[in-house]
Amino acid sequence: MITRLLTLVSLALIFPVSASASPPVSIVLRESCPPSFEKMPDGTCNLVTLYGFYDSVQGAGLGGTQTSLPQHRDGFTPQQIDLGRYLFFDPVLSKDGSISCASCHHPDRGFSDDLPRSIGMGGEELHRAAPSLWNVAFLKKFFWDAHADTLEAQMLGPLYAPNEMGNTPNGLLASLNSIPAYRVLFKEAYPQRKGESIVLDEIYQSLAGFQASLISLNSRYDRYAHGFHAALSENEVQGLNIFRSFVARCAECHTPPLFTNQQIAVIGVPEPEGMAIDVGAQKTFEEPRLKAGFKVPTLRNIDRTAPYMHSGRFDSLHAVAEFYNGGRGHAVPEGVDLQLHWHISSPELTDYELDRLVDFMGTLTDESLKPQIPQWLPSGLTPISHKSTTHTAIITTKSGESL
Repeated sequence: MITRLLTLVSLALIFPVSASASPPVSIVLRESCPPSFEKMPDGTCNLVTLYGFYDSVQGAGLGGTQTSLPQHRDGFTPQQIDLGRYLFFDPVLSKDGSISCASCHHPDRGFSDDLPRSIGMGGEELHRAAPSLWNVAFLKKFFWDAHADTLEAQMLGPLYAPNEMGNTPNGLLASLNSIPAYRVLFKEAYPQRKGESIVLDEIYQSLAGFQASLISLNSRYDRYAHGFHAALSENEVQGLNIFRSFVARCAECHTPPLFTNQQIAVIGVPEPEGMAIDVGAQKTFEEPRLKAGFKVPTLRNIDRTAPYMHSGRFDSLHAVAEFYNGGRGHAVPEGVDLQLHWHISSPELTDYELDRLVDFMGTLTDESLKPQIPQWLPSGLTPISHKSTTHTAIITTKSGESL
């Protein structure tokens, strides 16, 4: 943790832009849709998956292995998606240029950050872990406490929270409009716009478009679900059967194929030592029964996103499985009254069965469509995941015009 804090503080000191000896680079927005998306006649990208050929109980993505997914958020052009990719990795979105969206949602860490609780601007530790962004465009609620309803609303908190990216709407607009490269790219992504200035809705839409392109649906489990049963080992199939059983009951909340039912569950996860209980969704919905309730996370790429739970309480998937196996309410502090989810029971699984559950969860990993981290950014800053260097970017438009 100390190393991580020092790294972020060091980045904050290094990130201001300066001239570079690196050769100029041309940045052109992509005209083709991301893999697994089809370009429609209106120029937007629509997701195409085998799950689209399956039926679904009440259209909710519930049921067995061959079950359809919930509705995906489509309708972004390739240029808007690619512009969102540059914005996502650009520290210019933060007040002091020290962190980007990728600081807490890094593609090499399952679009999380491998910390119990994320680190904001100035090295401040936040009070919850960063949830993964894989398949986020299928979701109807966002954040652990479900307080946002859209991808656009979801990004406002991190952008403008003083202890996260610390920016303001006016500050964000001033930063991006002062960068000629970004003005050209926004004009290319939004050719029907009126005026020359970048506006907030374009920023939000581009970031939403990029996040909507983060698709993970080609794991070994998916190949098994589509009929290639050799994709899973005998131990992994045993784990799947335990996962779906009426004893373990994992699939009732972590429902295939999205591996979340998108509901709030109160399960009695203990807080880290010395921390007060997090009321979670109780605050969002003003509902006492939801005290310490949190949105059920997806298990897609779960072996890439340790530590687990809203506060990073558990370091391993085996520890998570042991928690659920410990019995209903066994970790709730004395004197704390929680309305535990009715699915929480005492399954009394053996160590062998717990191991098979962990084996199965490892089959949900698929990073085949992981997006490319930009080598250069229009702002001239360095993407958060690269060694600190500075450079000058040249933007080339379709017509060949350069800046």
